[in-house]
Amino acid sequence: MSVLIAGGAGYIGSTVASACLDAGITPVILDSLVRGRREFAEGRVFYEGDIADGALVDRIFAERSEITAVVHCAALIVVPESVADPVGYYEANVAKSLAFVGHLRRNGCDRLVFSSSASIYRAEDGGPVTEESPLAPQSPYARTKAVCEGMFSDIAAAGGLRVLSLRYFNPVGSDPAFRTGLQLRYPTHALGKLIQAHQDGTAFTVTGTDWPTRDGSGIRDYVHVWDLAAAHLAAIERFDSILSPSTPSLAINLGSGSGTTVRELCAAFNNVVSPPLTTLDAGPRPGDVAGGYTASDRASALLGWTPKLSLEEAIRSALDWIPVRDALLKE
Repeated sequence: MSVLIAGGAGYIGSTVASACLDAGITPVILDSLVRGRREFAEGRVFYEGDIADGALVDRIFAERSEITAVVHCAALIVVPESVADPVGYYEANVAKSLAFVGHLRRNGCDRLVFSSSASIYRAEDGGPVTEESPLAPQSPYARTKAVCEGMFSDIAAAGGLRVLSLRYFNPVGSDPAFRTGLQLRYPTHALGKLIQAHQDGTAFTVTGTDWPTRDGSGIRDYVHVWDLAAAHLAAIERFDSILSPSTPSLAINLGSGSGTTVRELCAAFNNVVSPPLTTLDAGPRPGDVAGGYTASDRASALLGWTPKLSLEEAIRSALDWIPVRDALLKE
């Protein structure tokens, strides 16, 4: 059995590919290397090119006729960049995804697992979001994910496609075997800022301490990337039992179920590092919100999935990945 992974040389896609290999499934990687890394496709079946390239997709299916499903992780994902270049983001994430689905249907492949985002929810009041929560994407990037979900759902309703959309917030950590991981040397999420502050010997600033959360600090949802890969694998394996002619598309949240406050993240970080990181409290920045997290009851019921790895394990693997990344990625 083979699975085509679009964006399979990126952070999420390459980790899903590793999980497939461990499960005896052959990952076939399609990646333009605009953001993905050639090193992450080494030793794997790899086609370099764009998801919108119909001739290339046709060639992949002609040469790899055993492909039974597709995992779509190919996307641009940087929020500030999407604000500065919405045209580029709609072209890369929406227009090319539409072309890609047309190529898949032409080749008789109707199983699509879409790596979506929980950023399509508002998630600002410190509470959980379910799959029924209203969608309110706050950036061009998030809107491209919401548009793709709606587009895929419409196509699925007309026949010739079935799609599971997996929604999650913040992947952290690395493949436990360190085959791949986050390729960015200076990630902008909170864990990246914590690591940078610890390396620089500076304090980490907790912005906002009076939010409606467990301890007053903002709350976010962090999931170990290896747990996310396991969810994608479960979606592949259970695809036909979840979807049917009457339900050709479905969204599934992937998350901790409880979220992590900024203070809890700092405490978990200090459980892993030495010497401990110092923190400073400050007022909220303009535009800050309490945050939110995903309820994942549907993932438990349909995928048999709950997170297995702790936040401390994710932090430790992110730290241990740094020297491996620096040795592996030459530029």
